[in-house]
Amino acid sequence: MKILILNGPNLNLLGRREPGIYGARGFEDYFRELQARYPDVELTYYQSNHEGDLIDKIHEVGFTADGIILNAGAYTHTSVALHDALRAVPAPAIEVHISNVHQREEFRHHSFISAACRGVICGFGLDSYRLALEGILALKS
Repeated sequence: MKILILNGPNLNLLGRREPGIYGARGFEDYFRELQARYPDVELTYYQSNHEGDLIDKIHEVGFTADGIILNAGAYTHTSVALHDALRAVPAPAIEVHISNVHQREEFRHHSFISAACRGVICGFGLDSYRLALEGILALKS
């Protein structure tokens, strides 16, 4: 089982960026915890602040991975291109958000990528990634 976790813009600042919204823990520590918890799953992680890099990574792994967990950050609310990239590959994607975007600013209430994903998980902090991983594992069992 191969699953990519793909994080978009500003998520490289987790642990330092607005800890009241995103928590005080960096993603790399959490990722190592996920790897230890799911030793039979080949988890890979990629983060970029650039939309084209995210699209390239979806194209690169989307034909061989068993799933993609995507937190597109602000691109969630703007990117038709990410939507199209997800539609172009067979790997199922789960959209993830650390915060509950529906409790935040109005512009965060609409996602351009949700329609290209198997599901959406938001509002459970970093644990949203684990829940998405469980969702992909359930799809594949």
